[in-house]
Amino acid sequence: MAIPTQSNLLFDEYDNLTLVLNKRKDYGTFKDSMRAPIHRWFQYPAGYSYKFIEEKIKEYKLNNTQWILDPFVGSGTTSIVAKEMGVNSIGIEAHPFVYEIACSKIYWEYDLTHLQKVISKTITAVEHRISNGYLNKINLNNLPKLVKKCYSPLNLKKLLIIRDTILELKEKVEYKNFLKLALTNVLRTSSKAGTGWPYIAPTKYHEKTIELDGIEEFKKYVYLFYKDLLYVRSKQYRKDIECKIILGDARKYYPEIHEGSIDLAITSPPYLNNYDYADRTRLETYFWGRYSTWGEITREVRDKLMIAATTQIRRSTFNGFPLDNSILETSPAIFNELDDKIKTLANIRMQKGGRKSYDLMVAGYFNDMYKVIKEVYRVLKPNCDFVLVLGDSAPYGVYIPTEEYLGEIGKGIGFKNYFIEILRARGEKWANNSQRHSVPLKEGILTLKK
Repeated sequence: MAIPTQSNLLFDEYDNLTLVLNKRKDYGTFKDSMRAPIHRWFQYPAGYSYKFIEEKIKEYKLNNTQWILDPFVGSGTTSIVAKEMGVNSIGIEAHPFVYEIACSKIYWEYDLTHLQKVISKTITAVEHRISNGYLNKINLNNLPKLVKKCYSPLNLKKLLIIRDTILELKEKVEYKNFLKLALTNVLRTSSKAGTGWPYIAPTKYHEKTIELDGIEEFKKYVYLFYKDLLYVRSKQYRKDIECKIILGDARKYYPEIHEGSIDLAITSPPYLNNYDYADRTRLETYFWGRYSTWGEITREVRDKLMIAATTQIRRSTFNGFPLDNSILETSPAIFNELDDKIKTLANIRMQKGGRKSYDLMVAGYFNDMYKVIKEVYRVLKPNCDFVLVLGDSAPYGVYIPTEEYLGEIGKGIGFKNYFIEILRARGEKWANNSQRHSVPLKEGILTLKK
């Protein structure tokens, strides 16, 4: 397969993306981004639509003298769009693996001729190792069981040969990261297990009928990535704007960001839906050798993320007083309402077999979001907005109107006002599941106005 060049690249398939009707109900999902250049390099289940960011940058008329902040930048959607549209951006991400993916997705300044050579050299080296019996030298015994369950031994060995070849390259880190991200994207498409986001299901029940060859998948995606680079480079994006990704905690003071320096903050924070972000990249981080056990992921990732899942809860750390007094001081009505619901959840929990700590999950979530909103308020310029895509929640059937509560907390912190726009109803696919609650849920946009 020939690597595409500037002269033979067909841009129609990309330009046609802009002709697709804007489906606002999908703004909180990754659906739009799954086919979009660069965005599709890593299909993060917690991502949201790049079209939403495009719309907001146009609505607020941002330009190359202004700054946009995403305190939960994830795999880089906000940063990519800002770079394409010529707006300075800062993104914060606490998950180390996802942070590295975002950094790779926003780096486009390759020597494309050299990148072609690196891609060709890598594929040639992989094929040479295969033909010279390197497969027989690979020992799978020390790999985590999850990784071994997701592939046939032969296909896993092929993937490991690609991995080792990339790691041994004597190239600049950006070129190696480009190849690493292409291989990361292949891990789920070439698996025989049910590895669609968000869950990994390496069981016979979920097993695919066809296991795609890892080397052929790698070739396909590395060429696709290169083609995407040609596309964004053809758009003549501004070279004078800054695009920064910070490995950090959105709940803490941002030393890199001056007070009153941000023109628009926009994000989709974790939803209050018991979604374990650390666990959802377990296959990828195990494969690359970053972690090998649940405990390592907890120490290195889970404990560093804001609370949004019961797997993050250690009940002893709350000492019987789950809600932060700062919420009581700034938003007493919300504090009291939340406190009542947390106590209700604590009582329901004792009647359930699983005894999930939804009570402390709710408390931890609002404690953490209070800190995020307060810090974003500090760095925003006067009369500027903080825009959040959010979903509400109903753990154990106890309804938590997340947008309203965060809006009121924002007012307590100092925002002048807020408004909420509903995007879509959600949760209908679980309507017939007797194990779940029947409370109608929605997804919307919360805008806090400073």
